[in-house]
Formats: sequence, C-alpha cells, structure tokens
Amino acid sequence: MTRAIPIVALDVPTLAAAHKIVAQLDDRCDFYKVGLELFASEGPAVVQWLRDEGKRVFVDLKLHDIPNTVQSAARSVARLGASLLTVHASGGEAMIAAAVQGALEGSIDSAHRNAGLMSANGCGILGVTVLTSLNATALGHAWGRSELDVGAEVSRLAAFVKGAGALGVVCSGHELKPLQETFGTELATLVPGIRLTGGSAHDQQRTMTPAAAAAAGADYLVLGRAVTAAPDPAEAMAAVWEELRGGAS
Repeated sequence: MTRAIPIVALDVPTLAAAHKIVAQLDDRCDFYKVGLELFASEGPAVVQWLRDEGKRVFVDLKLHDIPNTVQSAARSVARLGASLLTVHASGGEAMIAAAVQGALEGSIDSAHRNAGLMSANGCGILGVTVLTSLNATALGHAWGRSELDVGAEVSRLAAFVKGAGALGVVCSGHELKPLQETFGTELATLVPGIRLTGGSAHDQQRTMTPAAAAAAGADYLVLGRAVTAAPDPAEAMAAVWEELRGGAS
C-alpha cells in the first residue's frame, strides 16, 4: 500500500515551529504542507527553506479568485519550486485552467533558474472539492440547498478539474470510490483528515486512517495533528509508515 505518499502539515504560526517539526521527523518525512497560517506569517521564505532542505512542498492556499489573479498567483508559487498547489474547484473550469497555465509558466521559470531545464513534474494543481470539515447537512446549508449527496458533489466538481487539465482533486477518503468509478485513474487524489487508528478526529467530519485511504486508492495523504501534536511526532510518523506497509488497518 506504499503507493500513497504521506505529507505532514506544518499548521504552525512561525518558521521556528516549522523548524522544530522538520527536525523531529528528520528523514521520516520528505513532503510537507504549507497552509494559510504559516504562509501568511512567513511568506515564500518557508517554501524556499523547505526546498533548500531537500523537501517537497505542497502549498495549500485554496486559491479562489478571477482567472487572471489565480494564474498570476499560481505562477508565483510554482516559481518557488512547490510540487503541489490547491485551488477551489468551485471557482469553475476557467479559473482552474488559469491556475494550470500559471503553474506551468512558473515551473518553467523555476527550472530555468535552478537547472537550465524544465522540470519533468513541475507544480501540479489540485482542485479542492468539499472540505473535510463539512458533512452533507452543513454543505447543503452553506450552499443554500437541501441536504446534499457529498459524493455526487465531489464528482461534479471533479469534472471541472479534469476539464481544466489539472493534476487532481482534494477529497475525503470516503469519496474516493465514486471518483474512481467516474474518472478511473485520470485524476490524482489527495486525502486530508487522515487520523491514526484510535486517534481524535478533531474538527474533521469525514476522516480515514492511512491504511484505509491507501487501500481505497489515494495518491497523497495529509497528516496534521495526528503527527505534529503527538507526544512523540517521530514515533507517530513511524506508525504511519507501518500502516502504509500493511502493519495496521
């Protein structure tokens, strides 16, 4: 089940706090998420620092604006050497396509500066479908509709992502099956809200364990407090790898 790639969320307010987590995990993790809190506090410097440390970076900004603005922002993030960037799929196909174009332009710029060649992978755009903090009732209330079928909404939004030529989608592990039934392997899937067996769900509504998400076909798994708030983050990360290698379910 090791096809799924774990990403640890640096949901902390300062670069010093991020340094501590990365040092604790050492070589147990080479992929980190920089979200709104840390990016707003420290800016692009945190992404550059992680890249200098040899880490891959998922910049989780959930961009949602007019296409021209999103294209420019995606270009800037890709220039930093980020591997993944999120936009809200509800922004529509034109906005997502603009993000894809901006990421392509920024990836070429980054590769030219660093190696003189375009990166084989560049910065992939992921469309956020339905936040894992929402259940069907809350989603329907937020969108002014009766209670919704979350799986159907995820698939509807994923169609925008596919049409725009983006890398994939962000969804909970519970929506992986309907996505695969509709799109097969055409869209990569990133699953947040991952919790270790027996761990707290915190403010997430639709959670899943690493083993279950990997078995369901997730490509990327985002782990936050399950690792970073553990008494021993390194031990918690080792437990994640054990689950992914088939040691737990």
